[in-house]
Amino acid sequence: MNLADYFANQTGVGVLATCDPGHKVDVAIYAKPHFIDENTVAFVMKQRRSHQNLRANLQAAYMFVEDGHTDKGLRMYLTMIRQETNRSLVAALRKKQPSIYPEEDDSDKFLVFFRIDQVRPLVGDDAAEL
Repeated sequence: MNLADYFANQTGVGVLATCDPGHKVDVAIYAKPHFIDENTVAFVMKQRRSHQNLRANLQAAYMFVEDGHTDKGLRMYLTMIRQETNRSLVAALRKKQPSIYPEEDDSDKFLVFFRIDQVRPLVGDDAAEL
């Protein structure tokens, strides 16, 4: 199973970790990633701390914990490659997960693209097998 299939068939909680220029770490709850291709994911982001941190440090980590388990899921190590402010594209992606993205929220959003550098299981050091 590939990563896109894994996320399409799993429910759980996602957490994105970023770091500011002074090495202060931030973690935030995030929706499942949008898969662009097998090596690229995107997240819809507001102008908050995670997005601000990525302006200075392109590295991030995303952790996903499967519902009903404390030891199943995965970690993805990411590098930001670009961002867009295409409102129609952001709106289309938000419609895929309506419970996460309230329709009445009209704040500025960014579609931030990441290269997947490494995937590891939630627990352990080996490469993830899905």
